[in-house]
Parts: sequence; structure tokens; C-alpha cells
Amino acid sequence: MRAWCSVGHYLQGVDVIGRVGRYASMFGKNHLFLVDSFVCQMLGEGLYDAYPSLDGCTYRTLTFEGEISRKSISRLSNEAGGEFDVIVAVGGGKVIDVAKMVAAQSGAALVVCPTIAATDAPTSGMSILYSDEGEMNEIVLHVKNPDLVLVDSKVIAGAPTRFLSAGIGDALSTYYEGESNWKTGHANYVWCQSEQAVGTAAGRAIARACMETLERDGRAAVKACEQSTVTPALENVIEANILMSGIGFENVGCSLAHGLGNAMTVLPDGEKSMHGERVGFSTLSLMIAEDYPSEEVERVARFCRDCGVPTTFSELSLAPSDDDLRKVAQAAMQAESWGASPVRLCDAEVVDILKATDALGRRIAQE
Repeated sequence: MRAWCSVGHYLQGVDVIGRVGRYASMFGKNHLFLVDSFVCQMLGEGLYDAYPSLDGCTYRTLTFEGEISRKSISRLSNEAGGEFDVIVAVGGGKVIDVAKMVAAQSGAALVVCPTIAATDAPTSGMSILYSDEGEMNEIVLHVKNPDLVLVDSKVIAGAPTRFLSAGIGDALSTYYEGESNWKTGHANYVWCQSEQAVGTAAGRAIARACMETLERDGRAAVKACEQSTVTPALENVIEANILMSGIGFENVGCSLAHGLGNAMTVLPDGEKSMHGERVGFSTLSLMIAEDYPSEEVERVARFCRDCGVPTTFSELSLAPSDDDLRKVAQAAMQAESWGASPVRLCDAEVVDILKATDALGRRIAQE
């Protein structure tokens, strides 16, 4: 069985964040904002500019900090009460994922306003849950995706460039992991009443378009972000990082790059790098493992270096021993996504592939 899902509506442009109340009113009158404290300080009362002109619409705000655990979700749900029919999540991946959980439990509509383009999480119908100690322990697939994702390009351009680069690393994996899944017929991430489904040709085509957009506009987008300016290239890469990659990974699936990238967090310094940085590095490992032509691997590695995506252990703040890499390999091989790859590897082979990726990155850095 093939299956498809996607965000209900997607809007992207300069200064759209100030109109979030008007867009949210399409789905209900009582709005609950879930934001992190940094976003409150950054955007201030500008978030609520539209409300004076919206008859009958009310809003209130709760801040969220900490890990997305079952305990913190329960606490936030209790704080939220039941007097809302639309949740508006504003911030990064954690506040977005917790908003998805609260919306699913309450039945409220969900509007997502990412303030960085560091991952493809905003459009997906998925939440990643952690223990109170910060260890990833659960993937929750929701019945539906967000009703609206609203992306303010000016806000994205004003964020540190590292976030955009991390998003490029995450989005780069979408095509290569999608091809792994397409070859093996591995299940995607579409919720279908506990049945497993495989990807669609539409999802595969979007994953390819994502990669092509990154390769065409990635370098120029990073330069624009460094200057906090919105250009057509930056707009294209924001769409690739958030919309194309989000639809692509959910409908076609993940494989080795996410397995390895997530497994790096078992190391003491693993959390010093961002998710997309680890996944970008691990996309090169996937290409080596699946025997992509060396010319293509080197081309993608140079692209990563030009866009600020790590290609060496040191750029991930790691100095791993062989024992450390074996721990990463063993953790990665336990991931659900590992089975999507058409190659079968032992932990010693994975260690060698990770070391080969680092060696490639160091060689290219010296050119």
C-alpha cells in the first residue's frame, strides 16, 4: 500500500508573522500560543498585531522550555486547560513538537510558525519524545499534519546562519535516504491505523526537487543569510529545508543518515552539534556505504563545505576513538530507519565508513 500525507496549508514570505492571528482565525476563535522564552523576547508584541482587528478572537500565551517528555507534555496540557480551539506554535523544533502533542490530545487545530529553518520538522505529523534526561525514546505519528505552517522569511534571515546550514544538512539527506527506501520498499512515516505503507512517486519527486534546489541555490542562500537579507535564493532554500524536505522524508522515509546522525548523541560531546549537522555529515557516510560514484560523493562533500555543513569529526566537536565509533555504529543499527538501506553492514564496517567520511572531509578542507 502506498500512502501520502502533507501539511494542510503553507505560507511563506516577509513579515507574515504579524498576520498569524488573522490566518489562525480561519480555524477557530480562541487561540493558545505556545512559544519559547527567547521567541517572546525576540518578537515581542508583534506576534499579536492582527488581534485588534479580529472580532471575537482571543489569545493567551504559554512558554515552553526543557525536554519534550511525556511528563512535560502532561504538565503543559494541564496548564493549557481546554479553552482554546487553535494552537499556535512559535519557535524551534521542541516547542513545535510539543504543540503537535497537545493539539493531538485536545483536537485543536494547529498553526506552526518556525523561527529557524534548521530542520524539516514543522510540516510533519510527527513528534520526537525524549526522556527527562534528554535521551530520545519515542517517535509519535499523528493522525494529521499541522493545519497551517507560516514561515516568515525575514525572521529566518535574521537568525544565525548556522541554523540555515544545519537545515541544509538535514534536507540534503531527504533525497538520498528516499532513494534507499525506494529501493527496499521500506515503510514511510504516514499514519495509517497501525498498517505499514510505502512511499509514493510524488514524494520521491519532491525529494529530488529538494536536492536540486539546494544544489542550485544553497551557496547563495547561505551568503544572503550571513547578511540577514532575503533573496530569491534564500526563499527557495527555506522552502526546500522546511516544506520539500518535510514532505519528502515523511512520505518516502529515512535511512542510514538519520540512524547515524541520531546515534552520535550517545557520545559525551554528541549534543554539541545540531541535528542537521550530524545528519548532513552522515549523508556522506550513506553515500559511501551505498557505493555512490566517488565523483558524486566528492561533489556533495564540497557542497556541504561551501554551505557550512560539517564534513569532519572536529567540525561536529568530536574526537572519537574506535570504541566511540563502535558505540555509534551499534546504536545506529538499532534504529528503525536502519532497515531502509539496501546494504547490510556489521559494526566494524560502519566504523570504517565513518572514518572514511571524516578523511574525505579533511582532504577537501585542505584543497
